Amino acid sequence: QVKLVESGGGLVQVGGSLELSCVASGRTFSRYAMGWFRQAPGKEREFVAAIMWRPDRTFYADSMQGRVTIFDDNAKNTIYLQMNGLKPEDTGVYYCAAQYYSGTFYYIDDHKYADWGQGTQVTVSA
Repeated sequence: QVKLVESGGGLVQVGGSLELSCVASGRTFSRYAMGWFRQAPGKEREFVAAIMWRPDRTFYADSMQGRVTIFDDNAKNTIYLQMNGLKPEDTGVYYCAAQYYSGTFYYIDDHKYADWGQGTQVTVSA
């Protein structure tokens, strides 16, 4: 099991930027990938972005394409989510999660992720 701790959320105006961080600690499996999800009040949790290694690939939700970048710092066991051009509809709790896979990485399916952080609140004011 991996412990995940997010940070970096906050209140930002429309068009602003935020960089979220997710630090992973504890036991890690040889094949795992990471994702960012968000959940707005009264809505289901939705996929934002994901990253895998070997091969190195990133994935983005269509609604976020061009506005977010997921990247990592292996030395710090940390992944990041850089968000630009924020909109009010980006408001929600952002979670990072880890998926352990042996074949296909189901990056969109939140049920495939085993470990989750506690979330960090992002609020975009109009």
